[in-house]
Amino acid sequence: MRATRLSVLLSYLLLGGMAALFIVPLLMMFVGSLKPDQSILVEGGSLAAFLPSEVSLQNYADVFRRSDFLRYFFNSLFITGCIVSSGLLVNSMAAYAFARLQWRGRDLLFNLVLALMILPFEAIAIPLFYGASMLGLRDSFSIQIVPFIANAFAIYLFYSFFIGMPKELEEAARLDGASTLRIFFSIIMPNAKPVFASVAILTFLTWWGSYLWPMMVTIGPSVRPLPVAIASFFTLPPLNWGDILAFGVMMVLPVLLLFIIFQRWFVRGVASSAIKG
Repeated sequence: MRATRLSVLLSYLLLGGMAALFIVPLLMMFVGSLKPDQSILVEGGSLAAFLPSEVSLQNYADVFRRSDFLRYFFNSLFITGCIVSSGLLVNSMAAYAFARLQWRGRDLLFNLVLALMILPFEAIAIPLFYGASMLGLRDSFSIQIVPFIANAFAIYLFYSFFIGMPKELEEAARLDGASTLRIFFSIIMPNAKPVFASVAILTFLTWWGSYLWPMMVTIGPSVRPLPVAIASFFTLPPLNWGDILAFGVMMVLPVLLLFIIFQRWFVRGVASSAIKG
């Protein structure tokens, strides 16, 4: 009994320590965004870093005054939203074809998709950049969206979930004369909400914070997303840490809200995909 309690206590301590590693920087960023700039570095190494002595929203007002934050926010929201929404449809339909349909070359093509999971983006960034330049697509929304709609990892997550779903409902629908598309949209999708939520959150996290590719293909601020914008904002004189932290808070907040809203489905989807995979 004591060994069990000790094991539970150690587990909670370990999990609490891991949670603190993620929560403490976010808390410091939020508190620092409410402080005057001159006190952020002075109080950074003490308990005062978590207790703002003087609360002010001036840093947030400065962000809107010194940069076109709303334009950058819209760009990130539009780019990420297009990738997520289009990717959910394309990747789920591809995964369903791999999991349920019988066609020649299916296994070979699926193995090629799995092989793409180990290929880092940096390996294809330069060829993709040259291709975008040749086609005249640089500094546009399309070059930040279209190449990333299809995703090997998302296909694998959908496939792992679909392959474990019972076939009886699909067989009954086929007996009633339902087409493959009707089965997918009317039966598969309503019963696969957890994996859709998981893929949506993971894709959103990936491309909301993407920096390398937008930095390579964007030239002006018109299509520049938030990660590139905050890097440019960091170089604007004068260097004001309060403004930078306020910019970071407004950039991180949508991600936190998305995870909180879909947390239950996200955990269920990842757990079920891992078990079935």
